[in-house]
Amino acid sequence: QVQLVESGGGLVQPGGSLRLSCAASGIIFSDYNMDWYRQAPGKQRELVARFTTSGSTVYTDSVKGRFTISRDNAKNTVYLQMHSLKPEDTAVYFCNANQKFTKRTYWGQGTQVTVSS
Repeated sequence: QVQLVESGGGLVQPGGSLRLSCAASGIIFSDYNMDWYRQAPGKQRELVARFTTSGSTVYTDSVKGRFTISRDNAKNTVYLQMHSLKPEDTAVYFCNANQKFTKRTYWGQGTQVTVSS
């Protein structure tokens, strides 16, 4: 059974930082691209950051220079370090594991991030 479990969300003031974690089980973690998505109320889910199996990273423009994605294949965990948080970063953040060739994709349950004073 595949499980992706996010943690680390919460309430933070503008300009603050949070670190999200996503622990995976039931998959060969190193064989999957690991993504962070977010969905704000009334908006579509959007890709925030990706860490591929080959080691490359991709970020949506609005978080470049503020967010950093990393992964620890030994711990089957992907992280999203978020700095200089803005109210517009408020959303539910989801972890996603995906494989291009098999088209397998798995989602976590999400963790709420709220940026507010």
